[in-house]
Amino acid sequence: MAFVGTSKGNLVRRLAAFVAVLLCLAVSVAQATETKSLKGVALIIGQSKYDHIAALANPANDARNMAKMLTDLGFDARNVTDRDAAKLKRDLERFTEDAEGADVAFIYYSGHGIEAGGENYLVPVDADVSSLKDAGEALVPISAVMDELKKTVPVTIVLLDACRTNPFPADAVVRLAPTASAEPIGAGGLEPVRGAKALGNATAEDASLGTVVGFAAEPGRPALDGAVGQNSPYAAALLRHLTAMKGTEFGSVMRMVTEEVYLDTKAKQRPWVSESLRRLLYFGVAPPEPTGDDGLITGERRQLLLTISDLPDPKRAQVELASLKDGVPLDALYGVLKALGTEKIPEDPNDLQKVLDGQAERLKKMMAERAALRTDDPEISRLVASADKAINQGAMVTARKFLDDAVGRVEENSDAVDEAEDLVRQKRIADAAIYAKRADAAALVFDYKSAANDYAKAFSLVEKWDDKLRWNYKNQEAEALGAHGDTTGDLDALQRSLKAYDVILGYIPNGEHNRDWAITRNNKAAVLWTIGERETDTAHLEEAAQIFRDSLAVFEREKDDTNWAAAQGNLGSVLLKIGERESDPKRLNEAVAAMRATLEKRPRDKLPLDWASAQMNLGFALYALSEREPNGERLTEAEAAYRLALEEYTREKTPVQWAMVQNNLGNTLVTQGIQLNDKAKIDAAVKAFRAALEVRTRETFPLSWATTRLNLGNALSGAARFEIGTGALEEAAAAYDDALTVFTRRRFPMDWASAQNNLGSIYQTLGQRTQDVARLEQSVAAFQAARQVYVRRKFPLDWANCYYNLGNTLMLLGVLSDKPDYYDQAVGAFRDALREHKRETVPRQWALSQAGLGSALSWHGLNNGDAKDLSDSIAARRAALEVLTAETAPVDWANAESGIGTTLLNLGNLERTGKYLDDAEAAFTATLKVFTRESLPLQWAGQQNNLGDVYWNRGTNGGGKADFQKAIAFFENAKQGYTEGGVTMAIPLTDKKIDLVKQQMAKM
Repeated sequence: MAFVGTSKGNLVRRLAAFVAVLLCLAVSVAQATETKSLKGVALIIGQSKYDHIAALANPANDARNMAKMLTDLGFDARNVTDRDAAKLKRDLERFTEDAEGADVAFIYYSGHGIEAGGENYLVPVDADVSSLKDAGEALVPISAVMDELKKTVPVTIVLLDACRTNPFPADAVVRLAPTASAEPIGAGGLEPVRGAKALGNATAEDASLGTVVGFAAEPGRPALDGAVGQNSPYAAALLRHLTAMKGTEFGSVMRMVTEEVYLDTKAKQRPWVSESLRRLLYFGVAPPEPTGDDGLITGERRQLLLTISDLPDPKRAQVELASLKDGVPLDALYGVLKALGTEKIPEDPNDLQKVLDGQAERLKKMMAERAALRTDDPEISRLVASADKAINQGAMVTARKFLDDAVGRVEENSDAVDEAEDLVRQKRIADAAIYAKRADAAALVFDYKSAANDYAKAFSLVEKWDDKLRWNYKNQEAEALGAHGDTTGDLDALQRSLKAYDVILGYIPNGEHNRDWAITRNNKAAVLWTIGERETDTAHLEEAAQIFRDSLAVFEREKDDTNWAAAQGNLGSVLLKIGERESDPKRLNEAVAAMRATLEKRPRDKLPLDWASAQMNLGFALYALSEREPNGERLTEAEAAYRLALEEYTREKTPVQWAMVQNNLGNTLVTQGIQLNDKAKIDAAVKAFRAALEVRTRETFPLSWATTRLNLGNALSGAARFEIGTGALEEAAAAYDDALTVFTRRRFPMDWASAQNNLGSIYQTLGQRTQDVARLEQSVAAFQAARQVYVRRKFPLDWANCYYNLGNTLMLLGVLSDKPDYYDQAVGAFRDALREHKRETVPRQWALSQAGLGSALSWHGLNNGDAKDLSDSIAARRAALEVLTAETAPVDWANAESGIGTTLLNLGNLERTGKYLDDAEAAFTATLKVFTRESLPLQWAGQQNNLGDVYWNRGTNGGGKADFQKAIAFFENAKQGYTEGGVTMAIPLTDKKIDLVKQQMAKM
């Protein structure tokens, strides 16, 4: 329902001195004893299915239920729903006719409505924005309806139920007629109806005994609609209290309705009534009152509602604040004050606050302990449930009666319980063992969720009977929850695991920092570590690291080498995770040191599997550190550590660990293969990832599966360097897409960003090979998506890598789209990358970003004819070559040399000089150490073409026929390389160059 309007003037909030309408069969005239039968007619309107504005869920339900209630009360009630303007007006006209001769006319309206210019309008279901231009015809003014009813009916009652939103545009205006002045739609609820007169203004001759107009909310304020499929708060309160008054004055009834809505909506909504009755009225015989427990609760709640209606606003505000602050029901707090007695409620706000705070704390404690109550006596269960219901509704006296009866029932049965207690203890322990055994079996097949549930059940059975078993089962529950969360990414399971460990820590006497304390906190830290890996913030990782450090001190004191080594290894792994996000390699060096220390406590001959675990962790730390160093020594050490681990971790004995090492080894091999241009290494990496996926299936280990799919995509991307087509690239893109089905941004933001970044690189290469601008635009979008997570403050290196990758794509877009602006953007992207790619912390990435900047400046300078850009390009690439060497990064080194040579040629052409040709030739010739015809025919062909350009320039700048002949020879070599590489599209351009050289030779 939706009435919207603005508030004007002072509003009456309560029904003080209300002349009453009573729920009986007769009408009584004041100061007279005569009674007579009362005739009442009612029209109930529910508007839900609007055609052009927002539909409403509940009005049809409200109307149907109100019609039944009024019929039960003796009214001749008619219910209509979803009426357009014509039908709604006919309904009201017919009702006005039917009401003539009746004693009471009752209208209930639930639906959209608006207020404008002091008039309230009902909105038919066919209304739209154009209806506002002639509101007198297209909408239904309420005052006109009431004016007609007052002429023929002694008592008119109109109850208007409205919802919270204006269905029309905020700036819409209303005209009563097309030529009338425009009025804005009010922003709140309805206004007082103009047809209602104050009691003192009525004359003795006036045929009307008065009017009651009820609003679902105070004038100028919207009302709530309630849950879908139920009743609005206002309708629900009317249905609850109008049906069962039996002699209670109508003013009291409506005060009950008002406070019922107030409580039900947690003080968000309070109904309002305008009345001008001059007689006492009694309606029909009320339907049966609630009986049993509900009857007792309802009776006391009605008294509570009347008590609340008399409380002044300042005291209401204090009760509302206490309810909100302490999270206890508003109804219950008012019930507490009623139990105290209104005459004893402190007048001083501070004293009242103390009372409210104290009782709110007791209510919280009762609510918290409610779930702990267990009984097999159905009568006690009923009484306790009724007591809870009574407390929630503020019926404190009734609640105590229920609990008195429950205690009496308990005392009757106490002797039998004592006799059975020892048998119960034995039975509980035996039952718990069965649950634990099933949990063990579930964990063996990696169904950690089921295992956790069974361990929890076992714990609940023994908690009060056996201290040792409760510790054991709760610990196993925590471990299973942690394992489930780790393998599936279920954050709720991880949080429950933390809470389970906190329960265990509470069992340690006097909070002693003993060995059990250290082991439990160590396990808890492992869960914090798992959570921290999935977050962009490092707070949980830092907390885990500190716990591991605290554990080390205890294990050192206890001379517990096994647990000391476990804590040390965990500390190294957490430091590694933190270090990966920082520019400074300090934490990574600390992680490597921690892993090496772990190996000293885990000798292979005594602890072969622990030794293998330490080797695996050492390899991972060395791999991460290798990214901060220019040479490949750390990668070689990492590979060696992984291969040692595989000597103990075999697929037959330890399949999960074996697959993990295969995955990590694959990452190392990919990086080595790319740096050294070693196809065999990359092929070995692909093989390792495919092997890992035989164990890391999506069904059993979804997160591990997604990680390995992501890594396989990286390996396939590296393998694509040695292929001409796009097969490996397309397979890599599919692998990244698979990973993204698990790594959603909400649950795994960093993994999601990593997959987006890698996908961007794949689209970049696909766009380059297929000359497809759309693919390059996809690449840009993927890098920009990754940067939504990789913000500089939290992930400086990942942020810089995104800009580096973006710069390469923008350069390609500039070439393929012939839009120079892309070159400007590329230069900016590489300069951003260099803000975090520092030579002293990440030398290799710094060198690659310098080389990328050099390439972007070269394109930018060539496009703009800017010699300075070309000179800066050469300087940037030469800086990169201070780190990139032919031995440690052959392909990147050769690309930088080739870029220098190309830029020197372009600079010479721009300055019309041949002085750069020797340096250009030297650069191109140097690349042939890496770009060989056998291994990389396309790159070799490119350098042959470049050398041809050098000698062509020499010949053109005063050289002889010998230079032109060498140029032709190099161009012929290039054609052969293009043919062998499968890129025949470059041959026509090379043939054209040969023809031009021959033409120049002919003129000599």
